[in-house]
Amino acid sequence: MSISLTPSAVERVKSYLEKRGSGVGLRVGVRKTGCSGYAYIIDYADSIDADDIVFDEGGVKVVVSSESLELIDGTEVDFVKQGINEAFKFRNPNVKGECGCGESFSV
Repeated sequence: MSISLTPSAVERVKSYLEKRGSGVGLRVGVRKTGCSGYAYIIDYADSIDADDIVFDEGGVKVVVSSESLELIDGTEVDFVKQGINEAFKFRNPNVKGECGCGESFSV
């Protein structure tokens, strides 16, 4: 089981954590929502809970709850810039369908 970050995502997370001045890493997860079932959650990880699983990717700790990992195992997180837009993108091999706007997915 794993979650990976591209070099671009590693660089972005490191710079944000440095600017912020605190945090143990990046928290990645899912929540039930949207028209397809689940949406990704991405935030700073300020702590590691007992049910969390931690991966190290390029010196960045990626923190995932065991419940979320079942749905996003094998996902690659990328950071993409397109013109003035920039965002984290998820390549999840477990996705069976996505909504038209790309905000939610089903497994």
